[in-house]
Parts: sequence; structure tokens; C-alpha cells
Amino acid sequence: MSPRPVLQALASPTAAPTLPHYLPQADECTLFAQAHAAQLPLLLKGPTGCGKTRLVEHMAARLGRPLITVSGHDDLGAADLTGRHLIQGGDTRWVDGPLARAVRAGAIFYLDEVVEARKDITVVLHPLADDRRVLPLERHGELLPAAPGFMLVLSYNPGYQHLLKGLKPSTRQRFVALTLGCPSPELEARIVQSEGGCTPAVAARLVHLAQALRRLTEQDLEETASTRLLVMAARLTGQGLSLQRAAQVAVMEALSDDAQTLAALQELLHAVLDD
Repeated sequence: MSPRPVLQALASPTAAPTLPHYLPQADECTLFAQAHAAQLPLLLKGPTGCGKTRLVEHMAARLGRPLITVSGHDDLGAADLTGRHLIQGGDTRWVDGPLARAVRAGAIFYLDEVVEARKDITVVLHPLADDRRVLPLERHGELLPAAPGFMLVLSYNPGYQHLLKGLKPSTRQRFVALTLGCPSPELEARIVQSEGGCTPAVAARLVHLAQALRRLTEQDLEETASTRLLVMAARLTGQGLSLQRAAQVAVMEALSDDAQTLAALQELLHAVLDD
């Protein structure tokens, strides 16, 4: 479905969209709405699986805006976002990219893991992230103004940053920035129970395991257990898998490929979950 019909459906008085489930950690929903109202771009920072994407999905539905999402990767460049000329039926015609479609439709455009993309994307992001709110389509000879309701949202994981993959100050300082972390144990248990469809007891034990993993400093882990992994484990228990086995395949195996590290994580799992 194109962005415009989505917008019309959300705006229709007969439509009853269901908000993607999201439990706020603090004031992030309010801040998101205020940034949208002020026509300010938003930068979300936080570890993998902490709820950045779900927050954007929740707020897009809550604000009644269409959402266009792109995941950053090494080959993603400016032309992939803005569009390009394509040959169709023997004729050459311009085809908008996802960012151009979002700008025209007044959608929320979410670029996940922006630091993974090529550096040339800043050429098209910067004019949208300041008072100009325009998208230069140089190959098409058009300077495209952002339609009302358009919002630019970027996210990245600071833990993966290094000298070659980080946001320049000239980019960061164009954005309102919001850091998301792991939820409190009480909130995380509610999320795991709701999203994983498990009992409160299973959710509490999985969160207890995650807390133990996050205190682990001896092992060289790129990332620790995310709420997303706990939800996956909870869903497996709903299919009849034991809690220990579900935690092993959904949590432990996702954290490392090193045999010694996995053995240490397995010992921790047994210490925490075995009765």
C-alpha cells in the first residue's frame, strides 16, 4: 500500500487502527510527539532490541501518520533514498525512492542503523534536518519541500560506533536526541509477558536471567541480552519448549559464537534458571 492511502485510512473516522504495543520507559512518547509538532527531526540511540523501532511504529500510528522504514546497510546510498531514472516500457521515467515518497506524503521516515549506510546520504538528510525541510533531487532537477506532517527519524547503536562508523557532529547537532536503554526489571517483565504471551512467572525468570547477563563483565560480548531476545524465548515456551532450552537457543546462542564463551553462558543459565 502506498503512503497516501495509508494516511487516508488512518484519518478516516471509520478507521480504528490498533496501536503497536509499546510501554514507555520514561517520557519518550511525549518527546516524540512534541518533536513532531515542532517539525524537528529525532535521533534515537540505544542497544539492539531495546524498542527503538517499536517506539517509532507506535508513535506513527498514534500520530496518524504513514510510516516508511529503511534499514541502513553498507551499500545504501543517497540515490537509494531519493530515487533514480528507470527504463520502463522503452521509456525513461523517474521513480521516487522511499525518502522522496515520505517527503511528498508527509510521512514519518525512519532510517534504522544510520551509521551502517554510506556517508553520501548526509547530502540529502541535512537539508531535511534543518529549517529548510527540503529534499534535493539533483538527478530529477527538483527541490522537494517536505509536506506537512513529515518527520525524519534516525537510529543507531552507540555500542557499534568506531572511528569509521559514527555520526559527525554536523549531523548529530541537527537532531533532537533521545537515548533508550534496557527497561527496568518490572517494566521489562510486563513487556515480555505481553509480547511473549507467557505467564508472569516465566517473564520474571527470563528477566532475572537478563539481569545476570547484563552484570556479566568477564566475557567479551558485543551485546548483552536484549528485551527482544527475552520475548523470543517466551514465545518458544508457549510452543512447549522448556524454559532452559528456550533461553539457550533464543538468548545464549544469539550472544556469541565462541565455544568457551557459550560454555560460560550456559553455566550462568543453569545457575539462574535451574530449580
